Amino acid sequence: MRSRETSTGRRASFATLLACLLALAPPASAFDDTDAGSQVPLSDLLEIIVLPRTLLAIDATSGGETEQPLEIGESVRWYATRGRVGAVITDRRMLFVATSSAAWQQARLRRGEEPPASVLLGDRVALVTTPKRAFGFDGGSGNLVESSLGPREVVIDAVVGENVGVVLTDRRALGVSPYAGGFFTARMNLGERTESMVAKANLVTLTTPRRILVFRGPTGGWEERDRSLHD
Repeated sequence: MRSRETSTGRRASFATLLACLLALAPPASAFDDTDAGSQVPLSDLLEIIVLPRTLLAIDATSGGETEQPLEIGESVRWYATRGRVGAVITDRRMLFVATSSAAWQQARLRRGEEPPASVLLGDRVALVTTPKRAFGFDGGSGNLVESSLGPREVVIDAVVGENVGVVLTDRRALGVSPYAGGFFTARMNLGERTESMVAKANLVTLTTPRRILVFRGPTGGWEERDRSLHD
């Protein structure tokens, strides 16, 4: 009789412990990435494999694979992934891919245009510049946007957060977001000096001696505040 009571007590203790562990465990939805804003930062959901004649992007969300043939003699210089996006630089092209992409997006280097050393990757955006052009990749729609630099226009800086990126030149600031397609431009004044440019998950703040510019990823819009009203 005593041994039966001991066995029953152990089963009760085990059941209590199991209930406590289940209560502490995160819900299944905590690991669900169906909501684009649910995780900041995201886990890496994409892998790029460079094969002798092919680029292969493996999508962890859908289990799909997206191939991109390499040209004869084409050499891969750099590649990386982060979150939902990935990029490859070759001696001829820049190529981009995102989860759920049906195809790779690409931009071919022009005559005399050197391949960039790398690409800036956020979880859902990518930025890269050459002396002649700026590129933004929107990991939400999988679109690649391009803006040619004007004569003597110089890239000063570029930053990315998880869901936003900005390229700054001596004439303008170009913002890209996975929630709103295209480049969104804020004009810089002649001779305007930049004190700082900081990227957070969903916004970039650009500070000059006279004003603060804020680019918001969810809206794809720029806001301007006069510093004289706040200093």
